[in-house]
Amino acid sequence: MRFKNPLFTLILLWHTANFAQAQQQVPIPTQAQLDWQNSEMVAVFHYDLHVFDGKIYNQAQNRITPIADYNIFNPEKLDTDQWVKAAKDAGCKMAILTATHETGFALFQSDSNPYSMKALKFQDGKGDLLRDFKASCEKYGLRAGVYIGIRWNSFYGIHDFMVEGESTFAKNRQHYYNTMVEGMVTEIFTNYGDWAMVWFDGGAHGPEQGGPDVLSIFEKHQPNGLFYHNLQRADMRWGGSESGTVPYPSWGTFPFAAIGSGESSRAEISNNNFALLKTGDPNGIYYMPAMSDAPLRGYGGHDWFWEPGRDHLVFPLENLVKMYYNSVGHNSSLILGLTPNAEGLLPETDTKRLKELGDEISRRFANKIGATAGAGDQVKLQFSKRQKVNQVVLMEDITKGERVRKFTIEGKTANGWKMIFEGSVIGHKFIHEFEELEVSELRLKILESRGEAQIKEFSAYSLE
Repeated sequence: MRFKNPLFTLILLWHTANFAQAQQQVPIPTQAQLDWQNSEMVAVFHYDLHVFDGKIYNQAQNRITPIADYNIFNPEKLDTDQWVKAAKDAGCKMAILTATHETGFALFQSDSNPYSMKALKFQDGKGDLLRDFKASCEKYGLRAGVYIGIRWNSFYGIHDFMVEGESTFAKNRQHYYNTMVEGMVTEIFTNYGDWAMVWFDGGAHGPEQGGPDVLSIFEKHQPNGLFYHNLQRADMRWGGSESGTVPYPSWGTFPFAAIGSGESSRAEISNNNFALLKTGDPNGIYYMPAMSDAPLRGYGGHDWFWEPGRDHLVFPLENLVKMYYNSVGHNSSLILGLTPNAEGLLPETDTKRLKELGDEISRRFANKIGATAGAGDQVKLQFSKRQKVNQVVLMEDITKGERVRKFTIEGKTANGWKMIFEGSVIGHKFIHEFEELEVSELRLKILESRGEAQIKEFSAYSLE
């Protein structure tokens, strides 16, 4: 069909061009999300009263049974510097502390929650583990995050966010609990400076579900941090397991603004063993990268908290390296759960393994044969002579969003071009190991892209 009116034709062409441009747009991460992905490895320190009871942790019982004597909390050798240094030795650039967990006990000075370190004989009731932890993070140059558990609280009798029952007593208790949580969260967000992220374990019910209004407090006092999560907002997503890995591909975008938790998750999210959380969605309209969490003591067990006689559960080095490749190397982040003991120290078995992990990762990326960057549908990495290569790293400039949808990596051997890998997502980082090739050139071909591909790094390595 031809239009005789030139003005109408121009308007039609303008709308067509803008529609095409809109189709090419991709979600853009916030600075906090960029900082999160650049951290790549994160430590989360789990500490609570039951670390001191000499019993094996039982989550089901711990959620419903108050600790008989909170003064069992007595870490005589407490040293948060030692904790954070161990995390840094592993390569972590962010660390998180459980300020409260399922007992409900607060590891800081709280005027809102009397069940806190103010009540302890330890340090004459003046101790503040959250303060010490934040100072240690600043000392060692790690971004600090805080984990706040409000879904379960055995002291206050909170089960899945709520006081059980419909009586006036239950409603009054719920109102008290919600008000206390709001006060406690305000303290955390105003008394300790900026937090890189806040992690509400199992989510955080808002007023619409009968819970406290924590999101508005966060947005008021910590506007530059990451929020994870409630039914309204999630700035990253759980990777669908506690294996420390995500599959390939794992896109950094997602179709929903929040992920829910358990029964509150949409069917589309919980179906097929949370498959959508693992893979993400290349057409998702929200930037929401996956996180891959696992306890360091998860080899034949699954210990998020320290218990006596469990050093044998620390993952072997080779397992941790595989985790790294299948999390950081799959456009995710690796979160390792670390377990300070009853003395207040990270056990020597754990600190040694963390140092070994950091050293091994450094070794694997020390022998960089070459690196380049570029934009468009092809990026070449050329060498002055043939080189033995068995690992490549790709990174997109995700400040412009995840654009690549399909790509290949090829190597030019003495017998011509050889296919090394054909993939889809690159995102923040993609790492691929392969059988050694001797090549004079590597070639990255972008076969499909939403807008022009922006490759921040294309590097090659030789591992021994």
